[in-house]
Amino acid sequence: MDIAHTWHSLLWPLLRLLGSLAVGLLVANCIEALNWTRFLARLAAPVIRLGHLKDVVGASFSMAFFSGLAANSLLAEAYAAGKLDDRELVLANLFNSLPTYFLHLPQMFFITVPFLGMRPSLVYVGLTLLAALLRTAAILIYGRLLLPPLDEGCVVCHLKDGDFSWKKALAKAWKRFTRRIRTMVLFTVPIYVGIHYLTVYGAFNAMEKWLSQHLSFLSFMTPQAVSIVMFQVVAEFTAGLAAAGAMLGAGDLSARQVVLALLIGNILSTPMRAFRHQFPYYAGIFSPKNAVRLIAHNQALRAASVALVALAYALLT
Repeated sequence: MDIAHTWHSLLWPLLRLLGSLAVGLLVANCIEALNWTRFLARLAAPVIRLGHLKDVVGASFSMAFFSGLAANSLLAEAYAAGKLDDRELVLANLFNSLPTYFLHLPQMFFITVPFLGMRPSLVYVGLTLLAALLRTAAILIYGRLLLPPLDEGCVVCHLKDGDFSWKKALAKAWKRFTRRIRTMVLFTVPIYVGIHYLTVYGAFNAMEKWLSQHLSFLSFMTPQAVSIVMFQVVAEFTAGLAAAGAMLGAGDLSARQVVLALLIGNILSTPMRAFRHQFPYYAGIFSPKNAVRLIAHNQALRAASVALVALAYALLT
């Protein structure tokens, strides 16, 4: 390929992608650092009453919009004091998955848009949000049916208001941005370039023949979609997005195929990554036994909810 073709088909799209990615990531980190979820925490009290959950669970739910560490520490203290039993501890930890999702929602959205474009990003993020809402609804229904009604507690009594500083918030956002952008560029550039040349030299056509002969159970996925899943499993979410963006830009995959591949990669990649990264953190707050139990329940419910919305999306589109 000549230089002009390489510039128009590879270098310029890659530079434009990296620029959009940097802007989006900076905006996302600023939004997160400014505690945009603060108003959502006020919903805790009426919501926990629907599921017959204790006030300490509602307080932890509110804290999880700002700090997962503070939320889990509150649960650990309540469990050690006998205010929560084993079942209530698991339910409380599962219940916190929604605020945890909202805490990182801006970064997920503003990272996804540069790779996939607005419409596929809205679909993917919307489906993962739907999965998080379904998890919360399932916990509330379970509590409503199987837990005894409780007297109205005092959620705010468990909360401690911290001082907010714009200067500290923006400094925190910039620190997160500089750390995250280096990692994302490190993954994005080689994967984007690699996918481009694999497509040019027919590697995916060869892979398609091999899959049809050896892995018939993956026949519903194209080789390009399988590669997106593989990048998510062996690397991280950004790697899968880089591969998806390159294929979507080249016209090798439709938006629907990309969204389904990312959802499948989400299901397969997150559990082991969660154990690898969350276990040391959880074991430091809860006991190792409880850490394993909480992570296992959390990931099982998360995988089931994402699989459900992925199946619905596949059948309805």
